[in-house]
Amino acid sequence: MNPCIRNIKFVISFVLFILYFQSNAQKITPIKNDTTERYQVKWVSQFPKANNKRNPSKKNWLSNFLFGRRNLPKITKPLAIIALDSLNFLILDQGSATIFNIGDNKLKVPKILKKKKEKFPSLVSLCKLPSNEILFTDSRLNRIYRMNEKLKTLTIFNDSLSLEQPTGIAYSKVSNEIWVIETKAHKISILNEQGNLIKTIGKRGTKPGEFNFPTSIWIDQLGNAYIIDAMNFRVQVFDKNGKVISVFGEVGNATGYFSRPKGIATDSHGNIYISDALFHTVQVFDISGNFLYQFGKQGRGQGEFWMPSGIYIDNKDYIYVADSYNSRIQIFKLLKR
Repeated sequence: MNPCIRNIKFVISFVLFILYFQSNAQKITPIKNDTTERYQVKWVSQFPKANNKRNPSKKNWLSNFLFGRRNLPKITKPLAIIALDSLNFLILDQGSATIFNIGDNKLKVPKILKKKKEKFPSLVSLCKLPSNEILFTDSRLNRIYRMNEKLKTLTIFNDSLSLEQPTGIAYSKVSNEIWVIETKAHKISILNEQGNLIKTIGKRGTKPGEFNFPTSIWIDQLGNAYIIDAMNFRVQVFDKNGKVISVFGEVGNATGYFSRPKGIATDSHGNIYISDALFHTVQVFDISGNFLYQFGKQGRGQGEFWMPSGIYIDNKDYIYVADSYNSRIQIFKLLKR
């Protein structure tokens, strides 16, 4: 078959697949159970603000007229987020090929990235070390990068490390290890704090402990690792030693199933939050994979999503969701009724 025709057929098939799941995603309905009655997810805020149109200041109208308006940073396609504290967080923005720092409700690019004019073609994930240094991955450059706690230096994290499409990354406070997902290699590489390889977990397959294009990872306070096994449409949970604790999930178009699982995180009660890009929602499960509740639907309003991706939950149960195609971050709070 002509390669051009084959590529056209692939694109058409992929588009039809997306349209099918988008249409069926609207069939998802909440399930009432005891957990739903005990907890409530409340919308808190978003960034940028809905009415923030970034109008130029009237004070600077003359300089704007003479020299042009200064290019202001703008969130376009946020993929991942991490909260450094309640007023300060970092965003990996794949659309702008850079990292944003939000502090005091202001959006900035770290000076070291502006100075070096660094652009990252495929930012995916980030994590914080005990030293408050930040590690982040670029799946196209096959690198892990490190910024110091003040975001003033940028280096490659162990430039001798050979990685195949690194995506999700997380730090374990229990074992002092860095877990890195290598999507193309269908495995997890575990590193020490210096970036040296300790061991790997997994290979391509469908059995517990095997993967088919894994993508996202979250490690809780006990050292348990939660991994999105994307093309197996499931979640795998490992203990701190890499032993499988549970496996749950399958592809489907109803509540409790997965279509395009993206981000994963856990709250202080041990419940697992998974954003699904094609369902435009966040579903919540217990450690055994039992569906508990969900929040969000397709849209542009408060609490609505358009292909959400990364998710982060801080120690006060504030939930940060990268609402990718709405070009914003939404923040929620888990409350007890």
